[in-house]
Amino acid sequence: MGVVYLARTPGGALVALKVIRAEYAADPAFRVRFRREAEAVGRLGEQVAERPGGRWLVPVTTADPEAREPWLATAYVPGPSLTDAVARYGSLPPRSVRVLGARLAEALAEVHAAGLVHRDVKPGNVLLALDGPRLIDFGIARSADATALTASDVVIGSPGYLSPEQAQAGRAERVGPPGDVFSLACVLAFASTGRRPFGTGTPAAVLYRTVHEAPELTGVPDPLLTLLTACLAKEPGDRPSAQEVRAALDPGATAEGGWLPAPLPGLIAERAARVLELPVPEVPDLDEARAEAAVRPSRRRFMTLGAVAGVLGVGG
Repeated sequence: MGVVYLARTPGGALVALKVIRAEYAADPAFRVRFRREAEAVGRLGEQVAERPGGRWLVPVTTADPEAREPWLATAYVPGPSLTDAVARYGSLPPRSVRVLGARLAEALAEVHAAGLVHRDVKPGNVLLALDGPRLIDFGIARSADATALTASDVVIGSPGYLSPEQAQAGRAERVGPPGDVFSLACVLAFASTGRRPFGTGTPAAVLYRTVHEAPELTGVPDPLLTLLTACLAKEPGDRPSAQEVRAALDPGATAEGGWLPAPLPGLIAERAARVLELPVPEVPDLDEARAEAAVRPSRRRFMTLGAVAGVLGVGG
């Protein structure tokens, strides 16, 4: 949907700047949805800033849906995504998975209490920090009671992690908080086993299994297995709430003493150090600033350091 850059605000703060690709920016319906969602997620940041669960969210801090190249900015988190961590180092130990699940469930409980649904909870949207995970990318979030702006036969989400109601044409407009709980369970199964619970293959095949077949949870330890089975119920009303998931995981979910296995803490510290070593870009002179303003009037407030993957020398 877009390219993410590492950038600095005029005050020097690091941000992740996501610029929407031209093919999406040219779609009027996308712009309407992007505008509505940016406004809703901006309010989310204000509502949860002082709440415990808000700590695990990286909401949009500012955005311009009217720009020629629509963009949004969030705080920058130097940790790897869950996708990258599992690909490089394998599945997480049970305690790490419990902390991961409890904190993400706490974050989703705040999102749902604010009247929003994330709709794209997946390993690539979970960043790992030393004190806990961070849920990012609210690009397709929407108000729980909003009217869908996309066609009813368009699947919104990531196959393998979206819920049965998201996968079925005609039901996507009714996706609510239980859909996020289903996706969270898929993420925790992946973290625990290194596998997607509905397998791999073509998107159509994965969506079919999501709707019609039982998840493959071999290797998920008890009692997490019981919880994930409940969260992966086909009917939304049969799933626990995010708050109930948090309560079920919280007794063993303390992050004190470190929650991630080696070598992930060292990797995160190394990335943070490399970012701190990046030079601070020089502020352009007045003529250059005016020229930039004529081309990109809204994004000139940021000084771009480069694409995040390129700057850090990592994939994904």
